[in-house]
Amino acid sequence: MNFPSELKYTKDHEWVSVSGNEATIGITDFAQRELGDIVYIDINTVGAEVAAEEVFGTVEAVKTVSDLFMPVAGTVSEFNSALNDNPELVNSDPYGQGWMVKVTLANASDVDGLLGADEYKALIGA
Repeated sequence: MNFPSELKYTKDHEWVSVSGNEATIGITDFAQRELGDIVYIDINTVGAEVAAEEVFGTVEAVKTVSDLFMPVAGTVSEFNSALNDNPELVNSDPYGQGWMVKVTLANASDVDGLLGADEYKALIGA
């Protein structure tokens, strides 16, 4: 499994990439493997302020539906519309084309409380 060291991670299996006051968020390689074949992404929070650890959408796989938890507080500015027609991008490229949302950070220091790659690997026993 792949866990890029430049990203931050959550105990709920989301990853975060920060550039300035914008964060890009998706689910980890581990999460997409656990879910299996992803068939639908439901995110209707674009334009909404979402607190850290609140649900910002759901991901539907063949066998289950799982909530997506916001790793940092902020306003959802963009949804990856490519996932509407190709939700399997989350399976094939979770850290690239499979990103889910972009968020304008409410407080950049929220990122400091997230896990580094080694801490995340220890959490999942990788």
